[in-house]
Amino acid sequence: MKVVIQIVKEAKLIVNDKLVSSINEGYVIFVGFESTDTEQIITKMVDKIVHLRINKDINDKTNLSILDCNKEILSISQFTLCANCDSRRPSFSNAMEANKAKNYYEIFNNKLKEYQINVKTGVFKEHMLVNLTNDGPFTIYLDSNQI
Repeated sequence: MKVVIQIVKEAKLIVNDKLVSSINEGYVIFVGFESTDTEQIITKMVDKIVHLRINKDINDKTNLSILDCNKEILSISQFTLCANCDSRRPSFSNAMEANKAKNYYEIFNNKLKEYQINVKTGVFKEHMLVNLTNDGPFTIYLDSNQI
C-alpha cells in the first residue's frame, strides 16, 4: 500500500465538470493498493496516518497529529502510486485488481472515519481534477513495506 499525504489549506475534486468533494484545512491523501495488501495493512497504515505528528503546534513545530487539530481529509484512490518504473514505460502489474481495490478503498475510508475525522472521497475509477493549495509545501510518502 502506498500513500501520499499533502497538508493543504483547501482542496476540491471535480468529476465531469461537477464539484464532487471539497475540504478546508487538512490532508489530501492519495492511496494506492497493491495486489499483496491485506486489511491488516490498511489498519496499520490508517493508524500511522492519524497519529503521524506532521501538523504545526503553537511553537511552529511539526508536533501535532490530525487528531489534535480536528482537520479534514480528502481521500483519493490512485493506482498509479503502485507503478513499477524500472523501464521507460510504467507497469501497473503490482496494483490490486479494481473490484478488490474499490472495496479496500472503502475499508480505508471507513477506518479513517472511525477516528471521528471528516473524510471526503474521490470517485473510484473516474478521471478526476484535483485542485489543492499545498501548505508548506508539505508532502509525506508512506509505503506499507517500510512501516
